[in-house]
Amino acid sequence: MTTLQFPWNAASATGIGSLPGTDAREAARIIVGELPEFLHCPELPARGPGADMIGRTAALLAAVSDDFGFETTPAGWRITAGRGRTLRRAISWLSEDLDALEETSDGYSGPVKAQLVGPWTMAASVELPFGERMLKDPGACRDLADALAEAARIHLGDLRRRFPRSEMIVQWDEPAITAVLEGSIGTASGISRYSAIEVQKAESHLRTVLGATTDAQAMAGIHCCATRPPIGLFRSSGAKFVSIDLLDGQVDEDELGEIWEAGVGILAGSVPGVGTSMVSDTRASGPVRAIAARLGLNDIAFMAGVVVTPTCGLAGASPDWVRMAYTACVKAGRVLREGFGEDVEDRAMSRSRNEPVAT
Repeated sequence: MTTLQFPWNAASATGIGSLPGTDAREAARIIVGELPEFLHCPELPARGPGADMIGRTAALLAAVSDDFGFETTPAGWRITAGRGRTLRRAISWLSEDLDALEETSDGYSGPVKAQLVGPWTMAASVELPFGERMLKDPGACRDLADALAEAARIHLGDLRRRFPRSEMIVQWDEPAITAVLEGSIGTASGISRYSAIEVQKAESHLRTVLGATTDAQAMAGIHCCATRPPIGLFRSSGAKFVSIDLLDGQVDEDELGEIWEAGVGILAGSVPGVGTSMVSDTRASGPVRAIAARLGLNDIAFMAGVVVTPTCGLAGASPDWVRMAYTACVKAGRVLREGFGEDVEDRAMSRSRNEPVAT
């Protein structure tokens, strides 16, 4: 195993980003109260356009250049000149969210995670002025990656002023990356699809934003809640951690094992983003324990790079579910720190005999 220092405690817990509701201070109280060792910046998309993941990243891009103005359309977001009302509102909400987290966590010194939309999901989601998405224009995609790199530097500077004793982590959200690589994003006409992006080009733009984050002395990684996340691409692009869903059964475990052994951090989505029934610490820790057993990663040292998270953002959950999910993640981490025990070995043996495994 490659030795790598992580800014979080072994088998820690955090959230992906989004939460329900519209009250920034209430969201901050939930994060600080339930995740006291690893805070993440809150996102409240229920407030409307500008509070969604694209709008928040647009707010950060607006600080880079006047060329990156944005407006909403019936289909989502479009590049435009200047700062319209929706973009100004997005900038205000972002500041409000960070103010709330800073005030609620006074004296905090643990890691802080920010979330930005990655270059390929942003390009697949935002239209150019003539109506097609940025994905259609290679030059626009390159300029976008460069601007996102600068936006991350500016954002990290702001966060460090607010949290001077904290180590910074940037999670680049790329839920659309699989569709971009497969060429399954539809054009404006709806009768064709944009060409698949070559892996080398995808890697180049991811390297731009990840490298800029690392140069700014922050830990950079990629979150992808889509099925079949391209884990190998994330590693080759320079990601120091990957954030993936371990519950959907669509993760390539061989690729996961390779990066885990290489010392890449794993933000392990192990608790459903929405639900109604209680998730026990045993159930929440089960996906990590079972995969570790199947991969032969039975040394407790491998837990140093693991963070237990919900499978995705919690914007669609109830406040009670959010608290339960975060508590389950924290308790699951405690189980992992205490060691694997016979339970995981029994699960692995049961699978090898094709016996049913109790959950």
